[in-house]
Amino acid sequence: MLSSKAPRTVTNRMLAIGAVLTLGTLSLTACGGSSTATTSTGSSSAEKVGVSLIVKTTSNPFFVSMQDGAKKAAEADGVDLKLAAGKADGDEETQIQAIENAISKGDKGILITPNGPSVVDALKKAKDAGLFVIALDTPPDPADAADITFATDNFAAGELIGKWTAAQLAGKKATIALLDLFDDKVVSVDYNRDQGFLTGLGVDTADKKKNGDEAKTGKYTGGKGGDYEIVGSQATQGAEDGGRTAMETLLAKNPNVNVVYTINEPAAAGAFEALKAAGKEKDVLVVSVDGGCAGVNNVKSGIIGATAQQYPVKMAEMGVKAIVELAKTGKKPANSEGLDFFNTGVELVTDKAADGVKSITTSEASQICWGK
Repeated sequence: MLSSKAPRTVTNRMLAIGAVLTLGTLSLTACGGSSTATTSTGSSSAEKVGVSLIVKTTSNPFFVSMQDGAKKAAEADGVDLKLAAGKADGDEETQIQAIENAISKGDKGILITPNGPSVVDALKKAKDAGLFVIALDTPPDPADAADITFATDNFAAGELIGKWTAAQLAGKKATIALLDLFDDKVVSVDYNRDQGFLTGLGVDTADKKKNGDEAKTGKYTGGKGGDYEIVGSQATQGAEDGGRTAMETLLAKNPNVNVVYTINEPAAAGAFEALKAAGKEKDVLVVSVDGGCAGVNNVKSGIIGATAQQYPVKMAEMGVKAIVELAKTGKKPANSEGLDFFNTGVELVTDKAADGVKSITTSEASQICWGK
């Protein structure tokens, strides 16, 4: 330490030297921060591939699992992963902003579960900016708004539960309630599952890309065949409270409902609560799509009769790895043969197997739910 009596010229000289040393240290720190900073993966930030995952919402565990799968793949492959989500299923504006952010950050690619048709223009803008766009779970319309889609064959998923339902009816009249996703916009996952279910049941659908234009009464041809009546369809937003409200509305319209198709398992859980409150939970067959661990448990307990299991973790992991491969080698992923997307698979889950309908048990499904 300098004495308080040291000459002023010496003090000034020492302070100047100290300032130079301090500035030099700061300069080195600033330069080194951008080129040698490391992450938990141990890789340099300069080497990391930028990827943004934009899901529909984090209120649905399906998309939370998708985020977990992407994080796992990002950690393994040294990816700079950014996460974004709509505030609710159908929130397009938040997704559009996340796409704009990915473009401005210079990401290599985007993984997205589109919330609706309004995101299509933003996806095209991202492609024009050189980003590789992969849709997950929900193909955009048109499909080429994304470079590729990794998804369940949603029509096949619906068709499986439709065939199974027809077998369970064994010729009885089907009084059907349809709990769909939206009533204010058209998304492929919505009409593909709905129309697949009706097709599997053996109901003639007028336009497979449009919900609600089939005849409201007639004959179904699946299983032993029989009469059907469609009480109506209600939007649920894919949420439990939406499923409960939708089911209450359709029960008020016709209390004799005995078949309930639901867009996903949260909607199915809500529908069951409404049926239980009406004292009808033992008289109605509820079927769904998702195959999450909670949904599989609901099949096991009899709340849901059968569900079509998807693999969102697989979708996300494959999406991250595809962008990394593209960045490293220039190789792009390809669609499954005969499809305009890459099929990540689907299995029917039930403990009441039906002749001619391939299925797995809840014990088997619980080991692989959502690709864990």
